[in-house]
Formats: sequence, structure tokens, C-alpha cells
Amino acid sequence: MSSSSPAATSAHRGRLADRVIIVTGAAGGIGKVFAHGLAAEGAKVVLCDLTDPQPIADEIASAGGQALGRITDVTSREAVEALVAAAAERFGTVHGLVNNAARTGMGSRPFTEISSDEWDRVMAVNTRGPFECARAVVPHFRRQGYGKIVNIVSGTLFKGNAGMMPYISSKGALVAMTRVLARELGADNVCVNAVAPGATQTERFSEEQTALRAGTVRSRCLQRHETPDDLVGAIVFLCSGESDFITGQTLVVDGGAVFN
Repeated sequence: MSSSSPAATSAHRGRLADRVIIVTGAAGGIGKVFAHGLAAEGAKVVLCDLTDPQPIADEIASAGGQALGRITDVTSREAVEALVAAAAERFGTVHGLVNNAARTGMGSRPFTEISSDEWDRVMAVNTRGPFECARAVVPHFRRQGYGKIVNIVSGTLFKGNAGMMPYISSKGALVAMTRVLARELGADNVCVNAVAPGATQTERFSEEQTALRAGTVRSRCLQRHETPDDLVGAIVFLCSGESDFITGQTLVVDGGAVFN
């Protein structure tokens, strides 16, 4: 563990004790589960989304954790800078960023039927959002000589699923961004990695959608549906001091559907 990392000797208080971590897209879905999982390991979490994430922050506080929630458009430089400033004002600094906010698009369709506006909307959230967030937290990382960025991508980019070109292209771009950031920020002792989930069941999925994913389940070495809880361990690990010599990597967490 790096000597400059926070809570280097406080493992008994949680693997993320004293770390301040921003989670985007945290009002529901896997982002909400990430927020709870990070807080359970002692992190002070800062949650943002277009939907108010304060109810999730209140849940965390009720469980004994520390959390701040703010409505934030991650495509807006001003909004993201205000979020990071609020995090630093409340908790003193920022140690980690989980870029989870994403837009999937308007259903599965051939690329010839996808409008230019839809392409731009997906790219704005899925690529510009992580760019804006990374740019906003890096001054804090450089000042303290330590930081973690975890970008949430998708196992679909290794499959090239038909009908999802804007989404899959944006996630491929985010893997490329992960590698560039790792190179550019290595001298500042900042680790940048990506996690690629498989198709993951959340409260937003209907029974019909779950049934349609039976083929996905059959493609896995571990033949069951993936849940957000399956991803928490990877996120905690990559935000912790246990991964201080890992950077530029993409960790696939999908039960063995694809091998990276």
C-alpha cells in the first residue's frame, strides 16, 4: 500500500476508511449499490445524478455512514466542478472517482436507424461525462499525490452486440480513455482502471427483460444472472490501497462470458 494513501494503517475501520469517493449515476441501479458498498467499507461518498441522489445519501447516513448527494449533469463542466468543490468543502478533499453515469440509447436498432442526435446524446454522457469528472478531480489528486479513477464500461464492447452501436462505441472509447489517463497520471501516483460488467439485473429490469437474458446466462461459465452486488468487490478493490500498483487495466466481471 502506498505510504501516501489515506488510512494506510486503519484496515480495522474498513478498507476505504478516510477515503472520499465520488460516484456518478448513483440515484439508482448499480450506482446506488456501489455507493452503499463503498460506504460500508468506510468511504465518505459523494453521490450525483440527474435524479436527486440525496435519498440514497440519507440511507447511507442512517446506516452510520457519511454521504453527500447532489443533482449534477456530468456533461456540464461547471456542474461537475461545483460537485467536486462541494465534496472538498464537506470532506476536505477527494481520493476517488467512480464514473458510473451512462446513457444506453433508445433500444436495440440497426445503426442505419439511429439518429445523429441520439448518437451525440449517448456520447455526451458516456464519454464527455467521465472526461469532465476526471478533469475536475485531478487537481486534488495531484496536490495530495494520490488518487483512484474507476470507469464503468461494459462487457458488450468485447462482443460487438448488434443494435447497440452508440452505447458500445462509447464504452470502447472509455476503455481508450482509461489507458490514456493511466499514462498521463501515473507520475502523480493516480491509478485509472475500468470495470466491465455483464448484463446486470437491477430494480429497473422487468420480468420480460430478465427472461430475454437467458441466452446471456447460458454464455457464462457461472450460469446465473448477474446482480449489482457481484460488482461491488471489484469497485472496492480498485478504490482501495490494495490496487495501488494496478493501472490502465479493464477488469471484466461477467461470470465468464468473455475473456479479456
